Amino acid sequence: MTQEEALEILKAGHNVYLTGAAGTGKTYLLNEYIQFLKAEKIGVAVTASTGIAATHLAGLTIHSWAGIGVERFASDVDIKMMAANRRVAKRFAETDVLIIDEISMLDADRLNLVERVARIAKGNWEPFGGIQIVLCGDFFQLPPVAKEGEPPPRFAYHSSAWKELDLKICYLHEQYRQGDQKFFNILNAIRQARVDNFVISNLQAQRNAKLANKEVTKLYSHNVDVDAENIKELNRLPGKEMHYKMEASGVPAIVKLLKGGCLAPEILTVKKGAKVMFVKNNFEKGYVNGTLGSVVGFNDWGYPIVATFNGQEISASPETWNVEENGKVLAKITQVPLRLAWAITIHKSQGMTLDAAEINLAEAFEKGMGYVALSRVRSLNGIKLIDFNEMALQVHPEILAYDKELQQRSEEARLKFYSLPSKYKKFKTEGNVRAYSVNEIRKFYPAAYQKWSLEEEKNLVDNFKEGAKIKVIAKNLGRKSGAIRSRLKKLGLIKNQRFEK
Repeated sequence: MTQEEALEILKAGHNVYLTGAAGTGKTYLLNEYIQFLKAEKIGVAVTASTGIAATHLAGLTIHSWAGIGVERFASDVDIKMMAANRRVAKRFAETDVLIIDEISMLDADRLNLVERVARIAKGNWEPFGGIQIVLCGDFFQLPPVAKEGEPPPRFAYHSSAWKELDLKICYLHEQYRQGDQKFFNILNAIRQARVDNFVISNLQAQRNAKLANKEVTKLYSHNVDVDAENIKELNRLPGKEMHYKMEASGVPAIVKLLKGGCLAPEILTVKKGAKVMFVKNNFEKGYVNGTLGSVVGFNDWGYPIVATFNGQEISASPETWNVEENGKVLAKITQVPLRLAWAITIHKSQGMTLDAAEINLAEAFEKGMGYVALSRVRSLNGIKLIDFNEMALQVHPEILAYDKELQQRSEEARLKFYSLPSKYKKFKTEGNVRAYSVNEIRKFYPAAYQKWSLEEEKNLVDNFKEGAKIKVIAKNLGRKSGAIRSRLKKLGLIKNQRFEK
């Protein structure tokens, strides 16, 4: 599926799982949809399973946004308390669309927990209280991690919440990061668990390879190696250290979360000659998250001048990261958008695009870690591979079978969506005027716009009270889901819902 096709399906108001290999532009597409929703004045909540991913979208972690915190399980009483929290209740009340990015790292139990809070907070027993849900991520990448003492986590798609959403699968196939066909084939082979002699020999050829770009970032599995490398290299440089302190304002708890998810450190220390990486996108200034360079001096305001490895010089003036809710900034932090870049962890590199990297997978400890690390880089010639263990090139075996199902469902969703008359694919807002034939609609919904009989209304109420899904009721009664919701609203059984699903 193309980005354009997926965006149309999103705009039609469907619950969607947006996926695809690394480099297919998932985050870019999410940002396009978020801008569309804001322009339409539709309440959108932007969240992610990790703080780092959340900062890419100016959002919160789903744990914080939904009020579940670190909890994985909760009683009905606890759920009601979470939903009754003033800030959480206000968020849900103002939200028509909920986006959760990096869904591969959110376990099934916590997705179920969010769903239960949503129903209570919205006072609506449809999945997630009738909110349009957009899940985004790639299960071949980093999986959920259990805290010490917790049972092993399950992927989100095992949750009852996932199954009840009737998700339209949008599997992106166009590649925007890797232009190197051989490298693209290697990554696909790893992704499909087809690591053969071709893959191994090509990766072995990159062991201690001499790269055209000598200034590269080292990717490690563990934080301790990253910190040691960066401190060691910074101390080797002569000259004066320059320090830049992060500024923050807003709701203290959200500021804390924002700081924890930001790749820029609270205190940035650099010297002339330091290898650095930009950690924010600014296309106008010529850098993106992952652009590498070295500090060649400081401007009149004392900020670093960075010579990127493509020959451009950029003054790294402070940038702002914020958390927004319905157009209101709840918290923001401001810092020079750099971090030391002699080394970075593989986990923190997720979402980045690198021209070159020195990758050490000798201590890889999760399936998918090698795929994430290697797929950060644009081409095979940009990789210097130090070592890799058996775990590094593995992917979760259960994801292989599920991925085939996802691709098939994506194609089915695309064909079904584009076989509908175009008038049924428009984004449904409260102010839309019907400009199409009732007879045409009745080809798909036989009872559309017919007067409700007493018997039909009784069936509606009985089915709803028995817990039947809106779509099931609509199918049984030959009416559109929107008509079912509208009638239930008139009967005082649900609140108004903006989207037709």
